[in-house]
Amino acid sequence: MSITVNYNNMMQYALGERGISDAELKQQEILAQSAHFQVEAGRGRDMQGWMDLPYEQGEIVKTIKSAASRIRKSCEAFVVLGIGGSALGPQAVFTALKHYYYNELPKKLRKGPRFYVCDNVDPERMNALLDVINVEKTVFCVITKSGATSETMSQFLIVYDLLKSALGDKAHEHIVAVTSEDKGNLIKLARKEGFETFFIPASVGGRFSELSPVGLLPAAVVGIDISKLLKGARDMDRKCRSKYISKNPALALAVLQYISVKQGKNINVMMPYSDSLRYISDWYNQLWAESLGKEKDKLGKTVNCGQTPVKAVGVTDQHSQVQLYNEGPYDKVITFLEVRDFRSDVTIAAGCEDFPDVNFLCGHSLGELMSKELYATRYALTQRGRANCTITLDAVDAYHIGALLYLFQMQTAYEGAMLNINAYDQPGVEGGKNATYALFGRKGYEAKAEEIRSSQPDADKYIIK
Repeated sequence: MSITVNYNNMMQYALGERGISDAELKQQEILAQSAHFQVEAGRGRDMQGWMDLPYEQGEIVKTIKSAASRIRKSCEAFVVLGIGGSALGPQAVFTALKHYYYNELPKKLRKGPRFYVCDNVDPERMNALLDVINVEKTVFCVITKSGATSETMSQFLIVYDLLKSALGDKAHEHIVAVTSEDKGNLIKLARKEGFETFFIPASVGGRFSELSPVGLLPAAVVGIDISKLLKGARDMDRKCRSKYISKNPALALAVLQYISVKQGKNINVMMPYSDSLRYISDWYNQLWAESLGKEKDKLGKTVNCGQTPVKAVGVTDQHSQVQLYNEGPYDKVITFLEVRDFRSDVTIAAGCEDFPDVNFLCGHSLGELMSKELYATRYALTQRGRANCTITLDAVDAYHIGALLYLFQMQTAYEGAMLNINAYDQPGVEGGKNATYALFGRKGYEAKAEEIRSSQPDADKYIIK
């Protein structure tokens, strides 16, 4: 496995008194091993079906590859309709593994349809999408496990109406449904209308679903090797079978964040030094926040736990957020994502001989500049006692991305076990969903609607006009 985790700069060894001592890390060994045992004991059960995904999808992968090959030949654009994990995962993997300007490439270089992810209900965004695609030459992948996700089903209703107007009884050929196999609205619609379908296992939640058909189908359509994604995840899973912090990278990352929170570091910054990995941060932010931000623990005790995840991008945010990280409160852990070998590089041309403060760059490469800026930022933070660690990928390819996604899922699962919370529910999200249903007059939500109507109105004195 060519992903390394370097946490020197979390420890007193590098940070001095603001770091974690070897004794503190050792004190958490029993808790860490208990968390490891809990996660392993839950493998494949309840909502931990995601741990089986790297192993049990041989036939599904064959079916997905066959469908993807057919879709690639039949359309000019492929659009994912989804929200949350149903959109963030496909977007993150696509951005990591395909050409940065993929959609602008000529078709002979793309070798596949243009790719779009529609993950919001902003009307201007929907109209903008419709301006750049021809629905008659587009396949829409509708992803919702429940088939009741308001945002995704609203998108579906809009595009299916357009398809029926344009294509009549052939409209169903332009919809692929990724949903639950045995319950929910979308599977009923799919069977009624004749949509091609792929299934999300009942024991896999949205934010843990990227290695299921949720992410594998879109990836395969744009030509990503999904077998290598799963192999990377398998190899990382095997590495995480160890119960020892010194050998299990996900367990080490979880324990370090657990101790950091106890030190008052309630902000978890993910900072990739690669534009290809920028959406990995968005995906991780949902995974970390929705899984670990909980009011109650498993015993019903009020704990209000969870770190706030923040996205930064190197080197861009060295010129903005890093000022805060260096001189602001000691309330953050910065995790750098480093790429050892970029897939391509550019040499900085000779010139500006009369300006030594520019000319010193000549002959070096942009990849070298990126790497040295990461080292410099890491060094400056450490000198100021700011906690940081580095995850290094030898390369950005399907194998390493599969391993990285699985690493973060395992880290999150261990962290949830150490906090004694349910990492697989999202009651705080459901509250907003239910209020939305009530505001639209959905049947069954009358009591919530009355509660909203009788709530205290805004006071005019706190509104500036």
